[in-house]
Amino acid sequence: MITLRPTDLAREHGISAQAVRNYERDGFLPPAERTRSGYRIYTAVHAAALRAFLALVPAYGHATGGQIMHALHRDALDDALTLIDRGHHQLLRDRETLDAVRKAVDHLTAASDAAKAPAGALAAPAEARTIGELAHRLGVTPATLRKWESAGILVPARDRVTGYRLFRAGDIRDAELAHLLRRGGYPLDHISTVVQRIRTAGGTDTLADALDDWQRKLTARGLAMLGASALLDAYLRVR
Repeated sequence: MITLRPTDLAREHGISAQAVRNYERDGFLPPAERTRSGYRIYTAVHAAALRAFLALVPAYGHATGGQIMHALHRDALDDALTLIDRGHHQLLRDRETLDAVRKAVDHLTAASDAAKAPAGALAAPAEARTIGELAHRLGVTPATLRKWESAGILVPARDRVTGYRLFRAGDIRDAELAHLLRRGGYPLDHISTVVQRIRTAGGTDTLADALDDWQRKLTARGLAMLGASALLDAYLRVR
């Protein structure tokens, strides 16, 4: 059996030997045996695990990538596959939302003199939703929606009797758009400008640029998932 040092594993990925040791400590690599003097002994299995974990990070994020490796190391393969499935589901949702926003932009470009963006451009339901219902739909907290409201991204109506926020079709469309752009890393002030432009059917260049950038990120994430799957499969075959 070929044995490897932390530096051997680190060199392949341009990381430090300490990072390799930290990944083992955090459970992203299987436990390594030790020499009598306490030095770690890594093998081809650890090298495959490191390749898989580092490929999972750009595909699913550091936290989820770690959870996938943890699941594998406690022999909970179905748990690992469920996390992977969720990642693909989120990517599909992002693609569908992006496609819907693009259609809205096309509509706005064709009707730039309209006062407001077309209702239901993101296929939002006609009935009003409470802040809790909308938060659940997007997978965010009500506090996040209140923050978006403070930033001018959302302008929900209020129930005349209870004073509760009511999010109608246009509000849900704006929330979906904000959620998409936040996942793309855009700051709230930028998103507020984009949403206000789409509300008033003004120029859509800013929005189009943002969507093009997010399309590239979705493509990169999809390719990262593809690469991670291959390396994860390789790890499963040798462990």
